[in-house]
Amino acid sequence: MDISSSTLTQLWRLSGLPDLAPGAPSLTGADPVLPSSFRVGTAAQASIAAAALAAAEIWRRRTGGTQQVGVDMRHAAAEFRSERHLRIDGAVPPDPWDRIAGTYRCGDGRWVRLHTNFPHHRDGMLRLLDCAHDRAAVTAALARWQAEAFETAAAEAGLAVTCLRSFAEWDAHPQGQAVAALPALSIERIGDAPPVPLGPPGARPLSGLRALDLTRVIAGPVCGRALAAHGPD
Repeated sequence: MDISSSTLTQLWRLSGLPDLAPGAPSLTGADPVLPSSFRVGTAAQASIAAAALAAAEIWRRRTGGTQQVGVDMRHAAAEFRSERHLRIDGAVPPDPWDRIAGTYRCGDGRWVRLHTNFPHHRDGMLRLLDCAHDRAAVTAALARWQAEAFETAAAEAGLAVTCLRSFAEWDAHPQGQAVAALPALSIERIGDAPPVPLGPPGARPLSGLRALDLTRVIAGPVCGRALAAHGPD
Protein backbone atom coordinates (compact mmCIF):
# COMPACT_ATOMS: atom_id res chain seq x y z
CA MET A 1 0.00 0.00 0.00
CA ASP A 2 1.45 3.39 -0.98
CA ILE A 3 1.74 6.32 1.43
CA SER A 4 -1.39 8.09 0.16
CA SER A 5 -3.53 4.96 0.45
CA SER A 6 -2.23 4.14 3.93
CA THR A 7 -2.80 7.74 5.05
CA LEU A 8 -6.34 7.65 3.68
CA THR A 9 -7.03 4.35 5.44
CA GLN A 10 -5.75 5.78 8.72
CA LEU A 11 -7.97 8.87 8.42
CA TRP A 12 -10.97 6.69 7.64
CA ARG A 13 -10.44 4.45 10.66
CA LEU A 14 -9.71 7.37 13.00
CA SER A 15 -13.05 8.86 11.92
CA GLY A 16 -14.71 5.95 13.70
CA LEU A 17 -15.70 4.11 10.52
CA PRO A 18 -13.80 0.81 10.78
CA ASP A 19 -16.60 -1.16 9.13
CA LEU A 20 -16.79 1.06 6.06
CA ALA A 21 -13.92 0.09 3.82
CA PRO A 22 -12.87 2.97 1.56
CA GLY A 23 -13.14 0.67 -1.45
CA ALA A 24 -10.71 1.31 -4.26
CA PRO A 25 -10.37 5.05 -4.80
CA SER A 26 -8.11 6.13 -7.63
CA LEU A 27 -5.17 8.07 -6.15
CA THR A 28 -2.75 9.24 -8.80
CA GLY A 29 0.50 11.15 -8.51
CA ALA A 30 3.28 11.19 -5.91
CA ASP A 31 5.14 13.64 -3.72
CA PRO A 32 6.84 16.00 -4.06
CA VAL A 33 4.35 18.12 -5.99
CA LEU A 34 5.25 21.31 -4.11
CA PRO A 35 8.62 22.44 -2.71
CA SER A 36 8.30 21.44 0.94
CA SER A 37 9.99 19.43 3.68
CA PHE A 38 6.62 17.73 4.24
CA ARG A 39 4.38 15.45 2.18
CA VAL A 40 1.85 18.20 1.57
CA GLY A 41 0.60 16.52 -1.60
CA THR A 42 -0.15 13.35 0.33
CA ALA A 43 -1.94 15.32 3.05
CA ALA A 44 -4.04 17.14 0.46
CA GLN A 45 -4.86 14.05 -1.56
CA ALA A 46 -5.73 11.81 1.40
CA SER A 47 -7.93 14.36 3.18
CA ILE A 48 -9.85 15.31 0.04
CA ALA A 49 -10.30 11.63 -0.80
CA ALA A 50 -11.56 10.89 2.73
CA ALA A 51 -14.17 13.64 2.48
CA ALA A 52 -15.23 12.42 -0.96
CA LEU A 53 -15.51 8.82 0.26
CA ALA A 54 -17.68 9.96 3.16
CA ALA A 55 -19.95 11.78 0.71
CA ALA A 56 -20.05 8.68 -1.48
CA GLU A 57 -21.06 6.57 1.52
CA ILE A 58 -23.90 8.97 2.30
CA TRP A 59 -24.95 8.71 -1.35
CA ARG A 60 -24.93 4.91 -1.10
CA ARG A 61 -27.09 4.98 2.01
CA ARG A 62 -29.55 7.45 0.47
CA THR A 63 -29.82 5.90 -2.99
CA GLY A 64 -28.27 2.46 -2.94
CA GLY A 65 -25.97 3.56 -5.75
CA THR A 66 -22.20 3.82 -5.75
CA GLN A 67 -19.80 6.53 -6.81
CA GLN A 68 -16.16 6.20 -7.82
CA VAL A 69 -13.73 8.50 -6.02
CA GLY A 70 -10.59 9.66 -7.76
CA VAL A 71 -8.12 12.33 -6.64
CA ASP A 72 -5.01 13.42 -8.50
CA MET A 73 -2.29 14.67 -6.15
CA ARG A 74 -1.38 17.71 -8.27
CA HIS A 75 -5.02 18.74 -8.42
CA ALA A 76 -5.36 18.26 -4.65
CA ALA A 77 -2.26 20.35 -3.98
CA ALA A 78 -3.60 23.11 -6.22
CA GLU A 79 -6.87 23.02 -4.26
CA PHE A 80 -4.93 23.38 -1.01
CA ARG A 81 -3.29 26.51 -2.44
CA SER A 82 -6.42 27.80 -4.12
CA GLU A 83 -6.01 31.30 -2.68
CA ARG A 84 -2.85 31.61 -4.80
CA HIS A 85 -4.97 31.20 -7.92
CA LEU A 86 -7.75 33.59 -6.91
CA ARG A 87 -8.43 36.47 -9.27
CA ILE A 88 -10.79 39.40 -8.70
CA ASP A 89 -11.99 40.99 -11.95
CA GLY A 90 -9.05 39.27 -13.62
CA ALA A 91 -6.45 40.75 -11.27
CA VAL A 92 -4.39 39.30 -8.44
CA PRO A 93 -5.93 40.38 -5.10
CA PRO A 94 -3.90 42.45 -2.63
CA ASP A 95 -1.30 40.69 -0.49
CA PRO A 96 -3.23 39.31 2.51
CA TRP A 97 -0.22 39.44 4.83
CA ASP A 98 0.67 42.25 7.19
CA ARG A 99 3.87 43.98 6.11
CA ILE A 100 5.96 42.71 9.03
CA ALA A 101 4.68 39.12 8.97
CA GLY A 102 7.16 36.48 7.90
CA THR A 103 10.56 35.05 8.79
CA TYR A 104 13.47 36.90 10.39
CA ARG A 105 16.99 36.02 11.41
CA CYS A 106 17.79 36.65 15.07
CA GLY A 107 21.07 37.64 16.67
CA ASP A 108 22.08 34.01 17.31
CA GLY A 109 21.74 33.14 13.62
CA ARG A 110 18.50 31.20 14.06
CA TRP A 111 15.17 32.15 12.52
CA VAL A 112 11.69 32.99 13.76
CA ARG A 113 8.37 33.41 11.99
CA LEU A 114 6.03 36.23 13.01
CA HIS A 115 2.27 36.15 12.44
CA THR A 116 0.91 39.69 12.69
CA ASN A 117 -2.24 39.68 10.58
CA PHE A 118 -4.46 40.32 13.60
CA PRO A 119 -4.15 43.90 14.88
CA HIS A 120 -3.65 42.82 18.49
CA HIS A 121 -0.85 40.46 17.43
CA ARG A 122 0.77 43.19 15.33
CA ASP A 123 0.53 45.82 18.06
CA GLY A 124 1.75 43.43 20.73
CA MET A 125 4.71 42.47 18.58
CA LEU A 126 5.70 46.08 18.09
CA ARG A 127 5.46 46.71 21.82
CA LEU A 128 7.61 43.69 22.58
CA LEU A 129 10.23 44.73 20.02
CA ASP A 130 9.85 48.45 20.79
CA CYS A 131 10.11 49.37 17.14
CA ALA A 132 8.16 50.85 14.23
CA HIS A 133 5.71 48.98 12.00
CA ASP A 134 8.38 48.47 9.39
CA ARG A 135 10.20 45.35 8.23
CA ALA A 136 13.64 46.94 8.46
CA ALA A 137 12.93 48.11 12.02
CA VAL A 138 11.73 44.63 13.02
CA THR A 139 14.83 43.08 11.44
CA ALA A 140 17.10 45.39 13.44
CA ALA A 141 15.17 44.74 16.66
CA LEU A 142 15.29 40.96 16.29
CA ALA A 143 19.06 41.10 15.76
CA ARG A 144 19.22 41.81 19.50
CA TRP A 145 17.27 38.65 20.40
CA GLN A 146 17.99 34.94 20.51
CA ALA A 147 15.37 33.00 18.58
CA GLU A 148 14.11 30.69 21.34
CA ALA A 149 14.15 33.48 23.89
CA PHE A 150 11.99 35.62 21.61
CA GLU A 151 9.60 32.73 20.95
CA THR A 152 9.17 32.30 24.71
CA ALA A 153 8.74 36.03 25.36
CA ALA A 154 6.17 36.29 22.57
CA ALA A 155 4.23 33.28 23.88
CA GLU A 156 4.14 34.80 27.36
CA ALA A 157 2.74 37.97 25.78
CA GLY A 158 0.03 36.02 23.93
CA LEU A 159 1.60 36.54 20.51
CA ALA A 160 2.09 34.22 17.51
CA VAL A 161 5.79 33.52 16.99
CA THR A 162 7.57 30.26 16.22
CA CYS A 163 11.26 29.47 16.23
CA LEU A 164 12.24 27.50 13.13
CA ARG A 165 13.65 24.09 14.05
CA SER A 166 15.15 21.11 12.31
CA PHE A 167 13.25 17.83 12.39
CA ALA A 168 15.61 16.53 15.09
CA GLU A 169 15.12 19.67 17.19
CA TRP A 170 11.34 19.41 16.91
CA ASP A 171 11.36 15.71 17.77
CA ALA A 172 13.29 16.53 20.96
CA HIS A 173 11.04 19.46 21.92
CA PRO A 174 8.33 18.79 24.54
CA GLN A 175 5.62 20.09 22.22
CA GLY A 176 6.94 17.97 19.37
CA GLN A 177 6.84 14.90 21.59
CA ALA A 178 3.32 15.75 22.75
CA VAL A 179 2.08 16.10 19.18
CA ALA A 180 3.80 12.86 18.14
CA ALA A 181 1.79 11.02 20.78
CA LEU A 182 -1.53 12.21 19.34
CA PRO A 183 -3.48 10.59 16.48
CA ALA A 184 -3.56 12.38 13.15
CA LEU A 185 -7.31 12.95 13.63
CA SER A 186 -9.67 12.88 16.60
CA ILE A 187 -13.39 13.57 16.90
CA GLU A 188 -14.90 14.64 20.21
CA ARG A 189 -18.57 13.86 20.77
CA ILE A 190 -20.14 16.83 22.54
CA GLY A 191 -23.80 15.80 22.64
CA ASP A 192 -26.48 13.36 21.61
CA ALA A 193 -29.68 13.75 19.65
CA PRO A 194 -32.06 11.38 17.87
CA PRO A 195 -31.21 10.63 14.23
CA VAL A 196 -32.88 12.89 11.70
CA PRO A 197 -33.81 11.37 8.32
CA LEU A 198 -31.93 12.92 5.42
CA GLY A 199 -35.03 13.06 3.24
CA PRO A 200 -35.33 12.09 -0.41
CA PRO A 201 -32.08 12.16 -2.37
CA GLY A 202 -31.24 14.92 -4.81
CA ALA A 203 -28.61 15.40 -7.46
CA ARG A 204 -25.66 15.18 -5.06
CA PRO A 205 -24.90 13.29 -1.84
CA LEU A 206 -25.82 16.12 0.56
CA SER A 207 -28.63 17.68 -1.51
CA GLY A 208 -31.55 18.80 0.61
CA LEU A 209 -29.41 19.59 3.66
CA ARG A 210 -28.46 23.04 4.90
CA ALA A 211 -24.94 23.93 6.07
CA LEU A 212 -24.25 26.98 8.20
CA ASP A 213 -20.68 28.31 8.49
CA LEU A 214 -20.15 30.59 11.49
CA THR A 215 -16.35 30.40 11.47
CA ARG A 216 -13.45 32.43 10.13
CA VAL A 217 -9.80 32.12 9.15
CA ILE A 218 -9.04 29.19 6.83
CA ALA A 219 -10.09 25.97 8.58
CA GLY A 220 -13.79 26.69 9.18
CA PRO A 221 -14.53 28.27 5.80
CA VAL A 222 -12.66 25.45 4.04
CA CYS A 223 -14.85 22.90 5.85
CA GLY A 224 -17.91 24.86 4.77
CA ARG A 225 -16.69 24.92 1.20
CA ALA A 226 -16.02 21.18 1.27
CA LEU A 227 -19.56 20.54 2.45
CA ALA A 228 -20.97 22.87 -0.19
CA ALA A 229 -19.15 20.94 -2.91
CA HIS A 230 -21.27 17.89 -2.09
CA GLY A 231 -24.61 19.59 -2.53
CA PRO A 232 -26.18 21.24 0.54
CA ASP A 233 -27.59 24.75 0.59
